[in-house]
Amino acid sequence: MYNSPSPLSKKYREIASGEFQDLAIMSHTMVMDVRSAGEFEGGKIRGAFNLDVSSSNFMNLIQNLSKDKTYLIYCRSGNRSGMACAIMNEMGFKEVINLKQGLLLWPFELV
Repeated sequence: MYNSPSPLSKKYREIASGEFQDLAIMSHTMVMDVRSAGEFEGGKIRGAFNLDVSSSNFMNLIQNLSKDKTYLIYCRSGNRSGMACAIMNEMGFKEVINLKQGLLLWPFELV
């Protein structure tokens, strides 16, 4: 399992749901849900794709993603997405943004 860096070395932003929603509709952003496939099927943010951060092949899968895009990353509470952000930062992704407190405080529609 991946050991996340200390909070002092965090290199990604955490934003609230309103700003996340505003950025999610921009053409240069990708919305990534890092929950399990079952959680994803139960309801997701519109336009999101799913890569389970707990999967053994998560790092292999994200290697195929463009490092120049902006990734808006979320999970249920913000913990797994924070871990995904840290991993992606270390792998050289330019901009990854975590949804602060995840879907627990998401006031918008899920599809």
